Amino acid sequence: MVDNPAAKFASMRGKGPQEAKFFWTGGPVEVAERTWFASQFSGCTAFETDEGLVLVDTGTRQFAPMIAAMLRQKTQAPVHTAIYTHGHIDHAYGLEAFLLPGQARPRVIGHHAMPARFARYQATARHNAALNARQFGGTVEAQEGEAFQAFAAQPIAPDTLYDERLDIVVGGVAFEIHHCRGETDDHSWVWCADRGTICPGDLFIWAVPNDGNPQKVQRYPWERAKGLRAMAALSPRALCPGHGGPVTGDTALIVRMLSETAGFLEAVTTRTLAAMENGSPPHVDIVTEVALPKSDSAWLQPVYDDTEFLVRNVIRHFGGWWSGRPSELKPAPRAMLACEIAALSGGAERLATRAAELGAQGQMRLAAHLADYALEAAPENATVQQQVAEIYERCAAQETSLMSVNIFRSAAAYARAGRPYR
Repeated sequence: MVDNPAAKFASMRGKGPQEAKFFWTGGPVEVAERTWFASQFSGCTAFETDEGLVLVDTGTRQFAPMIAAMLRQKTQAPVHTAIYTHGHIDHAYGLEAFLLPGQARPRVIGHHAMPARFARYQATARHNAALNARQFGGTVEAQEGEAFQAFAAQPIAPDTLYDERLDIVVGGVAFEIHHCRGETDDHSWVWCADRGTICPGDLFIWAVPNDGNPQKVQRYPWERAKGLRAMAALSPRALCPGHGGPVTGDTALIVRMLSETAGFLEAVTTRTLAAMENGSPPHVDIVTEVALPKSDSAWLQPVYDDTEFLVRNVIRHFGGWWSGRPSELKPAPRAMLACEIAALSGGAERLATRAAELGAQGQMRLAAHLADYALEAAPENATVQQQVAEIYERCAAQETSLMSVNIFRSAAAYARAGRPYR
């Protein structure tokens, strides 16, 4: 059985120094006075005040008990307020594990767009289960039950919603909550000036920002960049990210991390828009034309998302859904097109063989195109299944981002089962 998403992440930890940064797990780390950070798949920050705890994010249902146990090593204060930086299931679904027996229901704060996200997850639970199955390298059948339940379930919902900014005081400690679209439209970042601590949620994740995810809804790298610059301007003494370990005691480093990430996103956006302005060519031509920014910094490596995919999200927002290819405005059914191309090539096996030849020459992108057509033309052909699966495995082997690696691995699993993506 294919691992669930959390297990898949855990299995990838420690592959190398860059991956270790993103997949950091541990805690509790004291990042400021009476303030602790812990992470198990995703991070949670606990601010102890004289009225109780203020939690920023609460993890997944699966891992929240582990995070709560770590934080309870330091404090037994009840939860007064929980702030969800966004509505992803690894940040907003674990609050129940942090509550003390018999304690009053805490105040829960989120952005006004969050309830709509939770409703969408319920309405499209099977769709999202399928997307996550592919994102983590498996097939829909292998993960459907568990993944479906994750999206169909409801978290403890926010009872306090805000638009652009909300200021609160708990036990004499002040918190600013700011809205910033980035990975999601309901995203927030939290600033506690009294303790010099910034909680960016997934606006900072120790990796190339997840603003390109090829299977998920629209994301906003240009707006994330503005939020990161606003955070950097505060000169935080502690950074508690959505994924990865905390940074404390080095304001210059924190400012650099936030500012460099903003600059990276600005470069992707401006270069993509410049390519679109050059006659609005077809989308794939824009993607191949843009010079992707690269960085030697540990916090800007493509270990989760792929920089090329960020270009796609800029195009999607500014350029609509049509690819720009005339044939793709009202395309023929893929199976029909695949059969025609296979016939012109001398059959699906010949097409798959040519794909394998191109793969052996290192032309994996071209090989994958032909592999798609071969499998779609003859999904029950065992020879085609094997050749195509091997091509997808080779595609996965040359990638660095979890997104690319696992989608190709998922495609290989589907190929072996005689089931092309359609």
